[in-house]
Amino acid sequence: MVTLADFQTDFVAFVISAAVVAAYYGFLNFKVRDNPTYSIHGVNALARRLWVENVMRDASKGIMAVQTLRNFIMGSSLMASTAALLIIGTLTLSGQADHIAQNWHVLSLKGSFATELWIVKVMFLLLDFIVAFFAFAMSVRLANHVVFMLNVPEHTAHHNLSPKAVARRMQRAGNMFAIGMRAFFFAVPLVFWLFGPYFLLISSIGLVIALYQLDRCESEDAHEANLRPASVAVRPASPQIVPMQTKYSK
Repeated sequence: MVTLADFQTDFVAFVISAAVVAAYYGFLNFKVRDNPTYSIHGVNALARRLWVENVMRDASKGIMAVQTLRNFIMGSSLMASTAALLIIGTLTLSGQADHIAQNWHVLSLKGSFATELWIVKVMFLLLDFIVAFFAFAMSVRLANHVVFMLNVPEHTAHHNLSPKAVARRMQRAGNMFAIGMRAFFFAVPLVFWLFGPYFLLISSIGLVIALYQLDRCESEDAHEANLRPASVAVRPASPQIVPMQTKYSK
């Protein structure tokens, strides 16, 4: 008979992994308060706002704006389709718990391979992919709204069509795309959790280290300062060139 004590290792590993990820995002929010462009998300938000204002200020850039948004929508649609396929695959995986739950725990030193716990793990993974699908679908929806709002000639007729209002909607589309990508990243520890609780801990720590490297946006001055000693070399003094006629005329 399976008891709650059998799930203790997996429960502790899940709590520690969630605490590590929460601590990282707490640190990131603390840094962003002082410097909004500390993370790449802040830089992207600034770029989207300036891009919308520039396009709505210059009517000749309408075609470029529509093409850019089309590429953005195509990317979001592709990721939403990928999330839908992953949802179907996860549902298929849940129906094979009796056959593969014990086999996948061969490398696990500790932890339960009970069918009930396997279903819980698969449900967490399924929920993660559903969040990703919803986020990418909302990104497509918001970007479709922006396509029509960018080319409105009389945008001053209503406050919801002003460049700032359109930029806010574009920001929401970008944020939804970022949430969907984060959900894909969080699926990595959840997949490793299927193999055991210690794999969940290791993959969560590795994910936080990778996100720390990807989320930071170094300033240009610091980047140039790091490259200057290696890129600037001391050139030797060039020898003085003496014309042949002058050399042999004496």
